[in-house]
Amino acid sequence: MKKNKRNFHWFRLLSIVFLIMLISIPAALYFSVLLNPSALPSDDELHKITNPDASEVYSYGGKLLGKYFIQDRKSLTPGEISVHVTDALIATEDIRFYQHKGIDWRSMPRVVIKSIVFGDRSGGGGSTITQQLVKNVYPRIRFRHFSLVKNKIREMIIASKLEKIYSKKEILTLYLNTVPFSENVFGIEAASRRFFGKPAKKLNVQEAALLVGMLKATSWYNPRNHPDRAKNRRNVVIGQMYKAGLFPADFADSLKALPIRLHYHRDGHNSGEAPYFREHLRQKLLVLLPKISDSLHIALNLYTDGLKIYTSLDANLQKYAQEAVHKQMALLQKRFDQHWSNMKKPWENDDELISRLILQSPSYLHLKALGWSEDSIARELKKPRTVKLFSWNGPKTAKMNVPDSIRYYLGILNAGFVAMAPSNGRILAWVGGINYEYFKYDHVQLNTRRQVGSTFKPVVYAAALEEGISPCQYIKAGQTTFEENGKEWTPANAGGEYEGKYSLEGALTESVNTVSVKILEETGIDEVISMARRMGISGPIPRVPSIALGTPSLSLLEMTRAYCAFANNGKSVEPWFIERIEDKNGNVIWRHPGVNGSRAMSTKTAQMMIQMLKNVVDNGTGKALRTVYHLNNDLAGKTGTTQHNADGWFMAITPRMVAGTWVGGEYPAIHFRTTALGQGARTALPVFAAFMQKLNKDREKRNITGARFPKPPESILHELDCDPFKEELSFFEWLFGKKDKDKKKEEKARKKTNKKAEKQKKDKKGFIHSLKKMFKKKN
Repeated sequence: MKKNKRNFHWFRLLSIVFLIMLISIPAALYFSVLLNPSALPSDDELHKITNPDASEVYSYGGKLLGKYFIQDRKSLTPGEISVHVTDALIATEDIRFYQHKGIDWRSMPRVVIKSIVFGDRSGGGGSTITQQLVKNVYPRIRFRHFSLVKNKIREMIIASKLEKIYSKKEILTLYLNTVPFSENVFGIEAASRRFFGKPAKKLNVQEAALLVGMLKATSWYNPRNHPDRAKNRRNVVIGQMYKAGLFPADFADSLKALPIRLHYHRDGHNSGEAPYFREHLRQKLLVLLPKISDSLHIALNLYTDGLKIYTSLDANLQKYAQEAVHKQMALLQKRFDQHWSNMKKPWENDDELISRLILQSPSYLHLKALGWSEDSIARELKKPRTVKLFSWNGPKTAKMNVPDSIRYYLGILNAGFVAMAPSNGRILAWVGGINYEYFKYDHVQLNTRRQVGSTFKPVVYAAALEEGISPCQYIKAGQTTFEENGKEWTPANAGGEYEGKYSLEGALTESVNTVSVKILEETGIDEVISMARRMGISGPIPRVPSIALGTPSLSLLEMTRAYCAFANNGKSVEPWFIERIEDKNGNVIWRHPGVNGSRAMSTKTAQMMIQMLKNVVDNGTGKALRTVYHLNNDLAGKTGTTQHNADGWFMAITPRMVAGTWVGGEYPAIHFRTTALGQGARTALPVFAAFMQKLNKDREKRNITGARFPKPPESILHELDCDPFKEELSFFEWLFGKKDKDKKKEEKARKKTNKKAEKQKKDKKGFIHSLKKMFKKKN
C-alpha cells in the first residue's frame, strides 16, 4: 500500500513537472518572440501593408502593352475580385475563416503534428488564411534556437493583430494580392491575366478553382506545363466547394468534366507588345522619375510602385508594323540565304570581326569576370554546347561553339521601323528589330546610326530651294571630280548614264548622284548642314561633298523626324512618346508639356518638296508602291541605298503620318552582292508597303489612309511645270536638228509608247466587248 502511495506521489510530481514544462516552454518562446522588437512589425507597419506592384505601360488608347517589375503583381480592391475566387479559397484553405480570429484553435493539434513533429515547413495544414498572409508579407526569420516553433508563434501573434486591424474581406484581398503563383507571378490579378487573359473580376467558377488549386504547389500544378495534374487539382477544389454547399452535386460534376481552356499571355520583358519601345521607354523613365520625385517630394520606384505610364503608341499601328516587319523580313531572309547559298560569305571569314565579337560575348565576359586566363577561355568557348537559336520558323536547338554561333547570327538581316505624326511629333509605332529576345540592339533609337544613302538628298534639295535655286533649273548629269579629304572623288550614277540634264524634280525622282552633288556645291555645304539641323538631324555631318549622296551615319528616328518637316508645312517637331504618368491611385504625376515646332523651311519650299517626293513614288524609285503593292493613298517618299548595298532605306510621307524603314545586316560587310536585290526599293520599301496594306484594311484609320495633301497654290505648280529631263544638243544638232545619237533611249521610249498604246487598245477592246455582251443580254 505504501509502495502504491509512493508511486502515485512520483507520478503526480512528474505530471506537474510535465505540465509546467508544457506551459512554460511555449510561454517562454512566446514571450521571447513578443519581446523581441526586430521579430514583429510595428502597429504602424501593420496598418500600411503594401506589396510591390508592377508598373504598367499602356498605348495612347489605354491598351496594356507590358509591365516593369521585379515581381509581376497588381494589387486589387475587394470589389475587383470574382466571388468565385474567394469562395474557392475559403472552401479549400480555411473553411472556418469567418468563425476564427486569425488562429483556428480546433486545427492546432494538426499543425503541431505536421509542422513541429514531422518538420513540414510548408506552412500549410492548419494555417489560416490570415496566417498564410503573414507568411507572404513577413518572411520567416532565422532564429538561433527553436526557429520553426518561434516562427509559428510569430505568425500567430501577427495574425491576431491583423484580425483587429482589417475586416475579413480586406484580409482576403490582401492575401490574394500577395500570394505567389508560378512563373514569377504574384497576386490573383497577374495570375488571371497570365493564364486566362482576363481580369480577376471576370473569372468563372472553374477558372477560379484552377488558380486556387495551384496554391498547393504552384509549379507542380502549373496548367500550362502539367494540364492533367492541374485539372485533377482543380476538381479537388470544386469538390471542396460542393462540400461547403456552394452548389449542387450535378453542377459540380458538370464543372469537373470541363476541359482546361487557357488563354495564356506572358508579359515578360522579352515578349508582349513593342518590346524594343518598352526598353527605350524604361531607360528614359529611369532618368525622368527622379526629377518627378524631386519636384513632388515623393519617392518613386518604376519596378514596385504600380505606376501607369500612358504612351504615344497607337496599339493598332504598332501591331501592323510588327506584323509587316515579321512578314517581309522572313521573305527577305529567305531570298538572302538563297542569294549566298553555295558561296563563301565574307563576314564568316572575317577573323578580326569574329574576334572582336567574341570579346563582347556574354560567355567571354562571364569567364573573364571569374578570373579565367585567356587561353582557358579560348579553349572553353571552342567547346560545342547545346544552344537555342533564332530562326524564322521558330526557335531551334543546335550544338555550336561560341564562334560558330556568332557566325550564324551575323548572317541574319535586321530591320527598324518607326512612324510619327508630323503635326505634333507623336510616335505612333516603334519596331526596333526582328525579335527582341535574340536581338536586343534597337535600330530606331538615336544612338543607332547607319549611312542614310539617298534619303539625305531631299535635305540638299530643300536647302537649294531655300537658297533661291529654281526647281526648273537644269543641271548636267555629266561626271565632275571633287576634292574630299585631300583626295579626288568622282561621284557615279547607279545606271552609268551621264548624258542630258535634269531639273531638280527630275534629278530627285531618278536619284541622279552627279546632279545632287552639283546642287550641293551650288547651294553650299554649310547651308545644307544648317537645313539638316533645323529639320531635327542631330548626328554628325562631315563638311564634304559626298554628304549629298548620304554618306553621313544617322539614326532612323532623326531621319523620320526630319521628313516630318516636309509634311508639316516646313516646321520641325520634337518626337515624344510619353503622354502622362499616373501613380497607382490614378493621380496624374506627370504630363507631356507639348512643344511647339520650330521653322525649318518656308511653307513654299515644303510644298514644293512634297510635290517632288510624290513624283518619286508615282514615277521614280518608289513607284513599286503603285505598280507592285497597288497602294492608292496620297504618298510621297524617298528610297535610299548605301555603298555595297549595306543599308536599305525608305522614308514615306502621308499627310498625317511619316514612317521610316531601315533594313540591313548588323555590320556593313553583310549585304546583297547586287543592287537589283539590295537596294532600298527591294528591302525597306516592301516593309512599309506591307504595313500600309494592313492599315488600309482598318476602317477606323481612314483619317490616316484617306487623308490628302492640300493642293499647293497655282503659282507653285507653275514653278514646278517643266520637263524633268532634257537632252544636251551640240551646236550642229541645235542648228540642223537632233541626230539619232542615242538609239537605246529612243528604242526604250518607243517600247514604252507601244506598250501604252497596246494597253489602251486592249482596254478599248474590252470595253466594246462588254457593251456587246450587255446589248446581247438585253435582246
